[in-house]
Amino acid sequence: MSVSVGTPSSSAASGPASTQNSLKQLLELVGKDLESVNCLIVERMHSPVVLIPQLAGHIVASGGKRLRPLLTLASARLCGYEGERHMGLAAAVEFIHTATLLHDDVVDESELRRGKPTAKAIWGNKPSVLVGDFLFSRAFQLMVADGSLEVLRILSNAAAVIAEGEVQQLLIANDIETTVEGYLEVIAAKTAALFAAACEIGAVVADRPKAEQAALVTYGRALGMAFQLIDDVLDYASSAADMGKAVGDDFRDGKLTLPVVLAIAQGDERERAFWRRCLEEMEQSDEDLVQAVTLMQKHDTLDIARKVAADYCTEALEALEAFQPSDMRDAMQEAARFTVARSY
Repeated sequence: MSVSVGTPSSSAASGPASTQNSLKQLLELVGKDLESVNCLIVERMHSPVVLIPQLAGHIVASGGKRLRPLLTLASARLCGYEGERHMGLAAAVEFIHTATLLHDDVVDESELRRGKPTAKAIWGNKPSVLVGDFLFSRAFQLMVADGSLEVLRILSNAAAVIAEGEVQQLLIANDIETTVEGYLEVIAAKTAALFAAACEIGAVVADRPKAEQAALVTYGRALGMAFQLIDDVLDYASSAADMGKAVGDDFRDGKLTLPVVLAIAQGDERERAFWRRCLEEMEQSDEDLVQAVTLMQKHDTLDIARKVAADYCTEALEALEAFQPSDMRDAMQEAARFTVARSY
């Protein structure tokens, strides 16, 4: 997808109700399924090693949107599935996601997540990594219990791609020569791959045609890209109360996200020297975050990143046209619009 300067004009970002988009409709349709998934998550977190359920429960209960398992539940119901396999797989998806969060917080040395101390901050690095490994193992146990080699292939491939994305992110960290294409490749692996897999397995359990399976892969991947890009924007354009973390954490960690990559590409030599000092040499003062935001505003890179997210949202909406109109399709479209309209 190309990145260009402009104002979002797609249906994903327009309309008077765009700021009111939410996951409410989706939750109403799959709420009972999600309750069962939450019960299964609690059950599968159990271990005679006391620290494991304590640490895992801390992050699972920390207030996330459960968007990835919601997508598995919704995709299965969209495809007409009436059984229960999707609930175990939704739990597996959430365990994969939670395991990556535990590992991310260690790698990023994060002290807060959604306004609460991270497991890393409370218990330290070693327990966080090991319990993350435990949750990955639980996810694979759930996949094996499902019995589908196709499901196992999809989710295991996603787990491998996520790990590759994490390593690739390390390679571009603090590198102001990072390109837009390089950054988009990282988030396609690190974030969008699990969104795509979460949706795809919904079609698999429903035994739907390959065309529908492919449409849900496109929807999930595009939604994941939009989700991460809005996270990038909100790190500079939101409030700590909304985000549940300190605004500018990405900057302080020296992370290259799309608004920053674009600002560097459009900046003059003096601006590049600023970015090099702050992000490569990690020499930052209290005023540097304000200057960074000023440069992004100068080059409109926060708005450009929002437009790119809106374009991905439009791609997600179009992918759902492969399915007949229904309340579930409407809810999944609404979830996509929420992804780009949210302020947290």
